[in-house]
Amino acid sequence: MRLVNVAETVLFSQMAKMSTKDCKCDCERCKLDIAAIALNNLPPSYVVSTEGEVVRSVSNQLKVDVQRELDLAKKKVCGKPHHERC
Repeated sequence: MRLVNVAETVLFSQMAKMSTKDCKCDCERCKLDIAAIALNNLPPSYVVSTEGEVVRSVSNQLKVDVQRELDLAKKKVCGKPHHERC
Protein backbone atom coordinates (compact mmCIF):
# COMPACT_ATOMS: atom_id res chain seq x y z
CA MET A 1 0.00 0.00 0.00
CA ARG A 2 1.14 3.53 -0.63
CA LEU A 3 -0.13 7.09 -0.45
CA VAL A 4 -0.71 8.83 -3.77
CA ASN A 5 -1.31 12.54 -4.24
CA VAL A 6 -3.88 12.48 -7.04
CA ALA A 7 -3.22 16.15 -7.84
CA GLU A 8 0.45 15.34 -8.43
CA THR A 9 -0.41 12.33 -10.59
CA VAL A 10 -2.78 14.41 -12.73
CA LEU A 11 -0.25 17.26 -12.92
CA PHE A 12 2.56 15.08 -14.29
CA SER A 13 0.18 13.41 -16.71
CA GLN A 14 -0.91 16.80 -18.06
CA MET A 15 2.68 18.10 -18.11
CA ALA A 16 3.65 15.22 -20.41
CA LYS A 17 1.18 16.60 -22.96
CA MET A 18 2.06 20.27 -22.36
CA SER A 19 4.13 22.16 -24.88
CA THR A 20 6.93 24.40 -23.64
CA LYS A 21 8.02 25.50 -27.10
CA ASP A 22 7.07 29.11 -26.31
CA CYS A 23 9.42 29.12 -23.30
CA LYS A 24 12.96 30.42 -23.37
CA CYS A 25 14.06 27.13 -21.86
CA ASP A 26 12.79 23.55 -21.96
CA CYS A 27 15.23 22.04 -19.44
CA GLU A 28 14.38 19.65 -16.60
CA ARG A 29 14.92 22.39 -13.98
CA CYS A 30 12.33 24.66 -15.60
CA LYS A 31 9.84 21.78 -15.92
CA LEU A 32 10.28 20.91 -12.24
CA ASP A 33 9.93 24.58 -11.28
CA ILE A 34 6.60 24.66 -13.16
CA ALA A 35 5.47 21.51 -11.34
CA ALA A 36 6.54 22.83 -7.92
CA ILE A 37 4.78 26.17 -8.35
CA ALA A 38 1.59 24.55 -9.59
CA LEU A 39 1.52 21.89 -6.85
CA ASN A 40 2.12 24.51 -4.15
CA ASN A 41 -1.05 26.26 -5.32
CA LEU A 42 -3.20 23.11 -5.37
CA PRO A 43 -4.68 21.38 -2.33
CA PRO A 44 -3.24 17.91 -1.84
CA SER A 45 -5.61 15.08 -2.61
CA TYR A 46 -4.24 11.85 -1.15
CA VAL A 47 -5.64 8.35 -1.61
CA VAL A 48 -4.39 4.96 -0.50
CA SER A 49 -3.44 2.74 -3.40
CA THR A 50 -1.91 -0.67 -3.82
CA GLU A 51 1.44 -0.74 -5.58
CA GLY A 52 0.91 -0.45 -9.34
CA GLU A 53 -2.80 0.37 -9.08
CA VAL A 54 -3.99 3.15 -11.37
CA VAL A 55 -5.93 5.91 -9.62
CA ARG A 56 -9.25 6.08 -11.43
CA SER A 57 -11.37 8.51 -9.45
CA VAL A 58 -10.18 11.86 -10.76
CA SER A 59 -12.78 14.61 -10.91
CA ASN A 60 -13.06 16.86 -13.93
CA GLN A 61 -12.78 19.84 -11.57
CA LEU A 62 -9.39 18.62 -10.35
CA LYS A 63 -8.19 18.32 -13.95
CA VAL A 64 -9.37 21.88 -14.68
CA ASP A 65 -7.74 23.22 -11.51
CA VAL A 66 -4.46 21.48 -12.30
CA GLN A 67 -4.43 22.84 -15.86
CA ARG A 68 -5.13 26.36 -14.62
CA GLU A 69 -2.25 26.20 -12.14
CA LEU A 70 0.06 24.68 -14.76
CA ASP A 71 -0.71 27.52 -17.16
CA LEU A 72 -0.03 30.16 -14.48
CA ALA A 73 3.19 28.46 -13.35
CA LYS A 74 4.38 28.08 -16.95
CA LYS A 75 3.96 31.82 -17.53
CA LYS A 76 6.00 32.59 -14.40
CA VAL A 77 8.84 30.21 -15.16
CA CYS A 78 8.97 30.89 -18.89
CA GLY A 79 9.04 34.61 -18.23
CA LYS A 80 11.89 34.38 -15.74
CA PRO A 81 13.73 31.05 -15.44
CA HIS A 82 15.59 30.43 -12.18
CA HIS A 83 18.96 29.90 -13.79
CA GLU A 84 21.37 31.77 -16.02
CA ARG A 85 21.59 29.23 -18.84
CA CYS A 86 18.52 30.58 -20.66
